Amino acid sequence: MNRRTFATALGLPALMAAAPAGKGPAKIALRTRRLMLKHTWTTVMSSSDYRDTFYVEYTRDGLTGVGEGAPIIRYKESAETCTAAVEAIRPWLEAADPWAFQKVMAGVFSKIEGNWAGKAAVDIALLDWVGQRLGVPLWRYFGLDKADAPVTTFSIGIDKADVVKQKVKEAASYPVLKVKVGLGTDEEVVGAVREATSRPIRADANEGFKSNEEAVAKINWLEKMGVEFIEQPLPAANLDDMNWIRKRVHIPIIADEACLHPSDIPRLAQHFDGVNVKIDKCGGLLEGWRMIQLARSLGLKVMLGCMVSSSAAITGAAHLSPMVDYCDLDGNLLISNDPYEGVKVVQGKLTLPDGPGLGLKVKKA
Repeated sequence: MNRRTFATALGLPALMAAAPAGKGPAKIALRTRRLMLKHTWTTVMSSSDYRDTFYVEYTRDGLTGVGEGAPIIRYKESAETCTAAVEAIRPWLEAADPWAFQKVMAGVFSKIEGNWAGKAAVDIALLDWVGQRLGVPLWRYFGLDKADAPVTTFSIGIDKADVVKQKVKEAASYPVLKVKVGLGTDEEVVGAVREATSRPIRADANEGFKSNEEAVAKINWLEKMGVEFIEQPLPAANLDDMNWIRKRVHIPIIADEACLHPSDIPRLAQHFDGVNVKIDKCGGLLEGWRMIQLARSLGLKVMLGCMVSSSAAITGAAHLSPMVDYCDLDGNLLISNDPYEGVKVVQGKLTLPDGPGLGLKVKKA
């Protein structure tokens, strides 16, 4: 019996996987994919029929880790800027030791300015590779129980009433909906949702309300319409106004655009009931983990959100979902050309893959 057979017989596949990586450097491929939306996606910020996302493929020792980041134009990043930023450090990154991924990501953060989605793609690719090399899914690597993964909302973008009703019909298998508001058509949009279903609603204003008084009136009306909580009613900079609003409403208010990085969490705890953690905004799963732990320590509710992405980014975030109260991980469900299969949604509940690393599979053409 050789060493590998002996380890397997003892149920210790990770013993062999944890052997040091080969002496040769990694090979890194960078790519952009255009993801086509099933419906035109409209929020307070923009309206689009597609999104371009950024991918990192990290190959070493015969295994390839895949990472994806969805660049956010608000923060002056795009697939092109992320590609240029990671390309500039590619030789250093290919020569780095992936087992020291904490150190590697600290180096990535120091070498790349902004481009948080690019950093997230590198982080996810490294952790996917490490999980594959160890032979364990990332939820297990993080010490989590996949059974604790919550349901995910399904998002309904701002649209005309008849289109909104059609979107709600298509989302019949999701027990909780998330509705975009804040453009002055809230009564039409939410009213259309309520005509189509009595399911619980969560709302996201994306900083769209114009004043404290409007925010209070809208939030109290939304509560009557069965909304459980609302995200970011006012611009991110208006932190002090949130306390005035919270005294006059009854449902929780979750920080979204105001919540970018771990250092934001302590001050947000004074103004919000919870935070929305997005891997694309904070720069990866390691930063997301830190944000969730910090928010928990301060008594905040935690939501795990996403951008429009493929199953690569959504599955990465989903591996942290057993840690949070709420999930809005539906970016892959909004597109028609997802290149991967990963996390599944069964009657609204996130079902995490058991495969090593992210557990991704390339979709057959």
